[in-house]
Amino acid sequence: MFNMLRMDLRRLFKTRSFYIVLGVTAVLLIMVTVMACAIADPDMMDAMEAQGAEITESDRMMSEYIHNMSQLDFMHETLGGGFLLVMIGIGMTLFVNDDFSNGFIKNICCVNPHRRDYVLSKIILAGIYSGIITVLSVLMMLLFPLLIHMYPVPDSIPQILRYVLWIWLPHWDFALMALALALLTRSTALGIILSLVAGSGLTAALVGMLGKLLRWPHFEQYFLSAVVKCVYTPEGGIAPITIILACTIAWTAVYGIGSLLAMVKRDI
Repeated sequence: MFNMLRMDLRRLFKTRSFYIVLGVTAVLLIMVTVMACAIADPDMMDAMEAQGAEITESDRMMSEYIHNMSQLDFMHETLGGGFLLVMIGIGMTLFVNDDFSNGFIKNICCVNPHRRDYVLSKIILAGIYSGIITVLSVLMMLLFPLLIHMYPVPDSIPQILRYVLWIWLPHWDFALMALALALLTRSTALGIILSLVAGSGLTAALVGMLGKLLRWPHFEQYFLSAVVKCVYTPEGGIAPITIILACTIAWTAVYGIGSLLAMVKRDI
């Protein structure tokens, strides 16, 4: 299994899709940060108003809100909305389906016929993949604002490290969801669409609406898109680990077992 993991890691860092996902993530984070910096600048708002733009009181309140954000406030406002879920889901889908589209999976199974080892390797790889994108995104949200003279209220290093760990766990689970779907459907297009739907929170929203109609319990709060949002709030800070860990363990079991069954039961 560890030989297979080493092989997967070598392939990961040579795969074009991995760097495309990193690049797109970086570009979008830069765009969001630049826009936030422009909105938070009172002089920019005054200049826009002088040029004839209609600046309302709510616009100025939004500007002040962004200006007074802490680092974690600003970070989670960007990363907690499902954006990273979508990018990680798409990246994992592309990487796993590449094994099947180019027939490489046959070579893998000839070298190591134990399909369980293949799934375990991919589960660990999903954690590494999601961890790399999560950590790099957090670093960019900490450092890039300083380069454009935007200075959120600093948070302590232990708080930031705890936030990184907490938010990484549901993103790892989402990568496992992409793995399970890829092994089950063997379709890159369908995997990308499902990553967009689930990561954006649409699935949780639909389940919530259905729950209200049928008077079900609030199952939508346990979906990964909802778990990511509740990792941090400006009012309550970082959520207790018990909530995050319980959801993480439950979804890991679901997607891990699903991946194993899909790999074992389906023909290569």
